[in-house]
Amino acid sequence: MALRSIELFCDIVAHHSFSKAAEAWGLSQPAVSQALQQLEERLGIELIDRSKRPFELTAAGRFYYERCSRLLDEFHAVEDDVQSLGGKVAGRVRVVSIYSVGLLQMKKYVALYQAAYPEVDLHLDYAHPDEVYARVVREEADLGIVSFPKDGGEVSCVEWQRQEMVAVTASGHPLATQPSLKLRDLDGQDFVAFTPDLTIRRITDKLFKRHKVAVNIVHQFDNIENVKRAVEIGLGVSLLPLDTLRRELEFQTLRAILLKDVTFERPLGIVHKRHKHLSTAAEKFIELLQADVDARDERNEARSPAAADQREPVLAGTRR
Repeated sequence: MALRSIELFCDIVAHHSFSKAAEAWGLSQPAVSQALQQLEERLGIELIDRSKRPFELTAAGRFYYERCSRLLDEFHAVEDDVQSLGGKVAGRVRVVSIYSVGLLQMKKYVALYQAAYPEVDLHLDYAHPDEVYARVVREEADLGIVSFPKDGGEVSCVEWQRQEMVAVTASGHPLATQPSLKLRDLDGQDFVAFTPDLTIRRITDKLFKRHKVAVNIVHQFDNIENVKRAVEIGLGVSLLPLDTLRRELEFQTLRAILLKDVTFERPLGIVHKRHKHLSTAAEKFIELLQADVDARDERNEARSPAAADQREPVLAGTRR
């Protein structure tokens, strides 16, 4: 019982919220508040100052949280190692992904993982890039899936895959009949772009500048879904990862056109907090993601001609 109340206290602090901790635990907010009150009564000292909005840790609360977080991490690592000795994979894995990886892409992985490891509680959520990193650092998530991943500071990164970027048009656009095009064919086109704060926008701008391509930016969005919707209704063309267009290509609302003079890729990576023990369950999720990409790459290589790709590579930058 004491361990459960300590874990709950640490989750309240990590989430910066009683309600979010309650949701994560499947409890009501009053039940979470009562559990914290009982912990404070047992210790004989206040851990959280509830008079502040948002709440603040007391000096005792900060000390207790820092020490208990380390102890819990070690405790879960020991439990995980013992279970692994018996070949058991159990526990909880919290994954937060950028929106552009999307439900359609992750749904398959979630189903495969749950079938292979039914005793693991896999929780998947979506957030903007900065929030993905923040949740991993705050230990609200075990793993984060991001584009243009950054390895450094409090975060370690595992490479996952590289997604081919293609030109995208509405089905009725004049370029839509082309099986492939050169980047300069986009010169003068109305263009739906990402916002300037995103790495993918900065790399796209550099690519256009290097090839002396001038597009007319008509709209800017911070997520792929809005870019796709704008292109669908004919507001302009764009450059997007091919893997994010499956539904639109199936229903023929968008056309994907290969770039024949440049190889433009978006890297995806899996991030986790540096120096924090990764459970066997979390490691198995990483292995599943990487194994699927490896198998897909092998299939693609088997279908591809042996000749080297003559397109100019576009080097990806780091995260914003």
